[in-house]
Amino acid sequence: MSVLSGVRIVEFEGLGPGPFCGMLLADLGADVVLIERKGGADPGKAAIYKRGKRSIALDLKNEQAKAIALDIIANADALIEGLRPGVMERLGLGPDVARARNKKLVYGRLTGWGQTGPLSSAAGHDINYAALSGAAWYAGGEGERPVPPPTLAGDVGGGALYLAVGLLAGIMRARETGEGTVVDAAIVDGASHMMNLLYSVRAAGGMPDARGQSMLDGAHFYDAYECADGGWVSIGPLEPKFYAALLEKLGLADDPDFAAQYDKTKWPALKERFRQIFKTRPRDEWTALLEGTDVCFAPVLAPSEAAAHPHMRERGVLREIDGVLQAAAAPRFGGKAPPAPGAIPSAGQHTEEILAEIGVDDRLIAEWREAGVL
Repeated sequence: MSVLSGVRIVEFEGLGPGPFCGMLLADLGADVVLIERKGGADPGKAAIYKRGKRSIALDLKNEQAKAIALDIIANADALIEGLRPGVMERLGLGPDVARARNKKLVYGRLTGWGQTGPLSSAAGHDINYAALSGAAWYAGGEGERPVPPPTLAGDVGGGALYLAVGLLAGIMRARETGEGTVVDAAIVDGASHMMNLLYSVRAAGGMPDARGQSMLDGAHFYDAYECADGGWVSIGPLEPKFYAALLEKLGLADDPDFAAQYDKTKWPALKERFRQIFKTRPRDEWTALLEGTDVCFAPVLAPSEAAAHPHMRERGVLREIDGVLQAAAAPRFGGKAPPAPGAIPSAGQHTEEILAEIGVDDRLIAEWREAGVL
């Protein structure tokens, strides 16, 4: 049995982090009912974020369709919506209305800036939320433009994952108390919260506001280096014993220039030495020498290369399904590999099935189709 078996989530069609959160919960076994827009574009196999969900397509401008949505919500543990503040209220499907039908409902709201604050109604995207939260500050070396990895620090990390935690925490509370709640999952909040590890380092004096001055963004021993063939490798031996192992592998154990690992005044010159050294061999040769040792090493791989890497392949982390590369569910439970992800539904594929579950008969379904409700 999947870990979230028996949990039902209603997800309203959206973009990016909301659908990702729904996919994560579906991957873990939740029954995610996706309410899509009637007549909307269907991205087909490219919609990895829809995998494992059941789809019903409704015209939510229609009062009967709204009533159907509320009937579906009445049997749900939680709801996901990722629209601008006030949109769901204007549709007549806001938290007050939804929770009047289902007092145990955990109503999850995912936005960039949050439900309140001066920016709450402003447009934005992942890079903006990462920027304002501070999460983008160290995404680049001294004098370089800060470019955080797309979607990871904002949409996924600060948004989807925090919403998932909030929903599950709310469901646990509702099952104990009988009372649901509203989860305000703002990407800028989550991305800021993720910075607390760095803030701990900063509080100890190890992460100044000046970029390129810390072990994590300025040291020669924590960086990525280009190789002779144009490939890249990463090293990160922060601790002295791992740093010593790297120097030994590189034939630098007796080089006095590298003896004082934490002397910041030497970092720029030593980084240049490393640049020259790593340029002498292609990436695969460095991988053969350093991978699997305690030097804290990994080649920088393109997605297709990552899928073929022996470690990733043995764990089944990445797989191609219907010609589309995608990652397996995470985390794992009981030491078992995650099951294959559920199929990607077409828009409205499960309409009859979902309506039957709320007591709608075939005759009424046919009438609603004729009237354009479905």
